Amino acid sequence: MPLDLAPDHIKLAVDLIELLESNDIEPSVAVGALTIALRDFQGKLERMNDKAQVTLEK
Repeated sequence: MPLDLAPDHIKLAVDLIELLESNDIEPSVAVGALTIALRDFQGKLERMNDKAQVTLEK
């Protein structure tokens, strides 16, 4: 499948990998940073879901 037809999360993953590799980021540093980013975005998603649930309950 061509990348331009791939889902957005696949496109973003490819972009992030290319960015990290082109800047010679050590794998352990990349994993640490991505872990922090993942936790941050999981928290944002959870808060968004909590707000949506509160709105539905009203």
